[in-house]
Amino acid sequence: MKGGDGMEMNQSSTTKDYIEKIIDKYSDMIIRIAYIQMKNMSDAEDAAQDVFLKLIEKPRYFESSDHEKAWLIRVAINLCKDRKKMAWLRKNKTIPLQDSLCNITQEKSEKLEAIMELPMKYRSIILLYYYEDYSIKEISNIMGIKEATIGSQLHRARELLKTKLKGGLGDE
Repeated sequence: MKGGDGMEMNQSSTTKDYIEKIIDKYSDMIIRIAYIQMKNMSDAEDAAQDVFLKLIEKPRYFESSDHEKAWLIRVAINLCKDRKKMAWLRKNKTIPLQDSLCNITQEKSEKLEAIMELPMKYRSIILLYYYEDYSIKEISNIMGIKEATIGSQLHRARELLKTKLKGGLGDE
């Protein structure tokens, strides 16, 4: 079996090395995605761990590192959606952003707070577009949603953020 970088995985030690490499490479990104979805760092870390467990439980062949990254993002978003459906999680209080991320500026904190107040479908798109630098086409492929829909949702999210932040994310 090959990983996204073409690395052969034929021994358990090689599989372990591959998984460690993937975790090192993508864990921060997965935690960011999960945090935006879950609004709580502890839940985000749990969700990120579950993403990597899915990869360990059933190793996959990835055509490229982009395919590998897209799969991890899609799984992270889906796991977060599933976790948010759990009744016990809905009753949990969120930890304020400032308490969970110490080294963040006030301006970035306000933007993240505003993003986290958006509906889930908009949060994912904003995160992938602005923070992970994916194009609308790439987001469409990752999420399995038409490009036109992604574009419309991105536009709506920007409008909502402009209202909340009185100026948006700074690219317009």
